[in-house]
Formats: sequence, structure tokens, C-alpha cells
Amino acid sequence: MKKESCGLFGIYGHKDAARMTYFGLYALQHRGQESAGIVTFDGQKTFEHKGMGLVPDVFQENDLKKLLGHIAIGHVRYSTTGASQLRNAQPFLVHFKDLQIAIGHNGNLINTWELRQELENEGIIFQTTMDSEVIVHLLAKYLNGNSLENALAKALNKIKGAYSLLLLVNNKLIALRDPFGFRPLSIGKMGSSYVFASETCAFDLLEAEYIRCIRPGEMIVIENDRMSSFQFAEPEKPAPCVFELIYFARPDSIIFDKPVYLARKKMGEILAQESPIEADFVMPFPDSGVYAAIGYAQESKLPFEMAMIRNHYVGRTFIQPSQDMRDFGVRVKLNPVASMIKNKKIIIVEDSIVRGTTIRTRVKKLRELGAREIHMRVSCPPIRYPCFFGIDFSSKGELIASSQRIDEIARFIGLDSLHYLTIEGLKKSIEWQDNFCMACFNEEYPLKPGQKCGKFCIEW
Repeated sequence: MKKESCGLFGIYGHKDAARMTYFGLYALQHRGQESAGIVTFDGQKTFEHKGMGLVPDVFQENDLKKLLGHIAIGHVRYSTTGASQLRNAQPFLVHFKDLQIAIGHNGNLINTWELRQELENEGIIFQTTMDSEVIVHLLAKYLNGNSLENALAKALNKIKGAYSLLLLVNNKLIALRDPFGFRPLSIGKMGSSYVFASETCAFDLLEAEYIRCIRPGEMIVIENDRMSSFQFAEPEKPAPCVFELIYFARPDSIIFDKPVYLARKKMGEILAQESPIEADFVMPFPDSGVYAAIGYAQESKLPFEMAMIRNHYVGRTFIQPSQDMRDFGVRVKLNPVASMIKNKKIIIVEDSIVRGTTIRTRVKKLRELGAREIHMRVSCPPIRYPCFFGIDFSSKGELIASSQRIDEIARFIGLDSLHYLTIEGLKKSIEWQDNFCMACFNEEYPLKPGQKCGKFCIEW
């Protein structure tokens, strides 16, 4: 299935910064289940701890006690570039002259190879295979004769792609988003402390106040308890990733200043308007389709049923390394309520179809239990084109809708009918203002390889 982006959390000015970051990452665990890490600063030196696995497995009480300091940044990762190895876990920490630099990155750069070759030709040695390390080496390159902020802006002017970043550099905490604003990053306050997070659900857990989303091309610097905001690059036409609203974000979050729950429910409502059908009930495949299914059921005045039960102690199916294991994970993770299925006409609402193999297994099970008709409604348009900005469906060959018609997909999955939300319906559901990236649906990439990303526009 779909691979995640990553999750970022940062805090400035809290006596227990590591513990607060731990809880923040816990709230963002859905964004990355591969590795987790925290770096702190106590005014003199940095401390770090990271490891492979889930947040509560990586951090024990003794680990948090060793992470001293009042500033911290944390990261949960699902790799989009770079292998799944401990050396690629973030935050990535380096020491350069008198600076201790830690960086956490959510997104994906599209000119990493060119920049890496350029830097290696200059004698730079890389420690990891992830694109985020390129940013650190570029920063170090421009630090000679420049302030930290100015060097960072110059470095960012060289890279292309999606990046929301948190940097801890000695006593400074820096947060920024790329000029297109592909990936989310918000700022909040918890008492006198500043907090940053990929999603506002992390603020809710800590009872922090949500202030706003960081603007595209904006750099926020916090030092000596003071916050400064600068436009490090001219903002491009905004292109936040619409898949954050469709799938990635937790439904209790606010993403790009939009409530996720209401957006998904609206997708289901419009889906029901576009493709109504008589049935006994509407059901989701938990958990991703739940909120669109609620909207579909309410709009169509049909019962909403949870006719598949999720085992919450099983990891997401796409983490499995082979298709055989993925299919097994489907059976372990979701189990249908047999008494609800036999002789019923069922509408299944799903958020998306990538390969179709996981859904096919689930539908086959419903058929075996005696479902009379199975109709599927999908709360996004067909995914036909790869994403280069932090979602790991990077080749058309992985995408069933890139090579098959909708009726062919329906036959492959085993459905009586299949309807995807139209692009017009999706725009309506998110109150479209011509400012979302929908390239995976329409191939209209905001940024293509070889295109310059932003213009350097500030001097410190």
C-alpha cells in the first residue's frame, strides 16, 4: 500500500524538552514506523538517541533522562529515499567547527543525485544514503563568511523538491517549508515554549495552542526565547499535497489550515452525490476509509456499519517486505463480521487504490462469506502518475489505474461496480482554491526535474 511521509516535532524553551518531543512523536507515529530519533541541546552540547522501530520501542525512561536540554527536535521516518537502516534514521547530527547541527526532514528532493555528485567531486564524504544529508553538506559549504540563516537560505536555493525541515543548531531552533509548501509544518505555543509539528494532533496531546501553518518559503528562527520570521525564498504557486487530506494525516489534525475529518467526510458526501446506488449498508475498510464512509452513508441515507473489525496490534500492511507477507498481514489485520455479510448488497468506501492487491484479498473474503453484491466507492480520483515529493509510489508500473480502465480494475478486484471521486468532486470537498498538488491524478507536476525551485531573496 501507500508509504508514509515522515513526522517532525520540535520544541524550544521547555525544561523537559525530550519528554515533550517523545509525546509529540507518539502522536505522529502514523507518519513513520521505521525509525525514531530525538536530539536535544542543553546550552553547551547536544545529546541524541535514535533507533529502528516504533517510538515506545526506541525510547525507554533511561533514554529520555539522558537527553538533557531545553531545546529538542524529533523525527519518525518511513524511507522514501535511502535504505531502511539505522544510519539513515533522523535527526541527522553533525559537528562543523563550533556548530552542532541536527536536521529532521519530511519530504523528498528531486535533484539529490546531481547535488551528491557535485559535492563528492569537491571531496565531500557522505555517511548515509538519504537525501537529507545533502542539505547539511550544502549548509556547511556556505557557512564560510555567511551567517547561519544566510548560509541555510543559499543552500536551500540549490535544492529542488519537497522539504519541511527542523534544524537544531546550538541554541537556535529553525523551522521552514519549501517554496511550494508540499509538506505540512505548523507552529504552536505551550505556555512560554514554542512547538512545531507536522500535524496539530501532536499539539492536542500536549495541550499546546495551534497558531498557524508555516508559509511556503518561510523560515522561522527561535533564539534567546525570541521568534523571527523571514521569507528565505519567493513563494511559488502553493502546491500542498492533497494526499495529506485524503490519507496521510490523522483525522483529528488540521492540515494546511483545513480540518482533516471534515474534508474526508465531505469527500464521502460528494462521492454519494456522484455515484448513488441501492444497498443494505455502507462500510469502510478500517481505518482509512471510515470518515469518507460516514459522509457517504449520511448523504445517501443508508446505514453505516463496521462490518470489518481491525486488529489494532498489527502494523500497517505496506510495511511487509514481500507480497506473500502483505497478504497474510491483510488477513491478520482485518476480519469481517460474517453474520453481517451473507446475502447483503454492500457499498465499500475506500480512500484510494494503489496496486489493488490488498483490496482484492479483502473483497474475495467477502465473496466467500456470501455477499450478494459488492460495490466500491473511492474518495479520491484514480492514481495514475508517480509522486516524486515524498509518497513512495514512484513508478507507474506500481499503479493499477495507470494501465487499466476502471471497469478492468473492478473485474480484477472482484466488484460489481467501482466509482472514483472525480477531480472536480475532490476540489469541491476541499474548497479548492487552485492551490493543491494533484499530480498523481492529473500529471500536472508543480515542479519537474530541471526546473529551478524558488529564488534566493534574503540576506542576513
